[in-house]
Amino acid sequence: MNKFSEYLLFTTFVFFLHSPIKGLAEENILYVGTGGKAAQGIYQTSFNQKLGKFSDLSLAAEVDSPGFLTVHPLKNILYAVARWKEGAGVVGYKINEDGTLNEFTRQSCPDGMGCHLAVHSSGNFLVTAQYGGGSVALFSLSQLGKLTEPTLFKHKGGSKIFGNRQNAPHPHWCGYSPCQKYLLVPDLGLDKIVIYLVDDKQQSVSHHGYADARAGGGPRHMRFSKDDKFIYLLNELNLTIETFSWDSEKGEATSIHWASTLTEAEKAEESFNSAAEILVHKTGNWVYSSNRGHDSVSVFSTRKDGSLEILEKQPIRGAFPRNINFSPDGNWLITAGQHSNTISAHLIDRQNGKLTFQKGALTNVPNPTCLLFWKNR
Repeated sequence: MNKFSEYLLFTTFVFFLHSPIKGLAEENILYVGTGGKAAQGIYQTSFNQKLGKFSDLSLAAEVDSPGFLTVHPLKNILYAVARWKEGAGVVGYKINEDGTLNEFTRQSCPDGMGCHLAVHSSGNFLVTAQYGGGSVALFSLSQLGKLTEPTLFKHKGGSKIFGNRQNAPHPHWCGYSPCQKYLLVPDLGLDKIVIYLVDDKQQSVSHHGYADARAGGGPRHMRFSKDDKFIYLLNELNLTIETFSWDSEKGEATSIHWASTLTEAEKAEESFNSAAEILVHKTGNWVYSSNRGHDSVSVFSTRKDGSLEILEKQPIRGAFPRNINFSPDGNWLITAGQHSNTISAHLIDRQNGKLTFQKGALTNVPNPTCLLFWKNR
């Protein structure tokens, strides 16, 4: 090889080494949903997956109480549950190349503001869960992603076991089965997962059945296992993760195991305890859940029979972890301290799933309630 060829090879290597290759980007946009008087709307930062650092914060969209966020599966669109002077419902934003947001659609919900929302993989509709209203709302979406007037599905009853928290239905999360044929809605007031059958072509759902959870547990959020055989349900009130076997053909779930996120002694040390968010790592090997009051994340390893084994409890370096999320590469767990106005990053050990907080991996955001990463399609 002559000197010119060696030089050409070297410069080519340097070019690729320093080029922002799509799909391998170290910087990823992180949107933060917020609430409370101090917050102004949806905030935007970026997270460096190599260094574990956050960029300076900016306001992406001014809106009242954008408590939970999601993105369209096929378009560069972000949706948020929010409220405004005339009411509450869902607001849609077009995501620009630089991550800035432009509102293009807004639709109110007659049952008030939702606490969670999810777009079906077809992109034909989205669903919101109204904790206070005790209902699920289905918003059809146009080809451009615009929202239409919703159809309401009211839940009825209440287990009446845990104080005044279960005197009425309180849907707290909504999401779809891996096959996308079913909509599942954990209801804190009912101690049940309410299951709907999905007709994506008709942009509709119909009641299908229930899955009974532990009495007094208070179902909040849930996730499927990587092999789609199990559901991990997080119970807010008794701080447990309940495993259900999942029959995708019949759309049926059966409780088979449960594990506590905190011991009774740990709970006794706090005046208040409440479970908030649950995640399954992309490897399927670990489950993470956040504990408000104890202000920690519980880490579990998964077993083939669906049961969980506790590995550690990692303090979030903040207060009241309302939400947690993974970085796109799966190497970091990001935690939102709602009462401390902080977001912190914890490195995930890819051998055992345990967490290590990185010095300086923290930034301030007013009253963070939802963390959503976005990569330009």
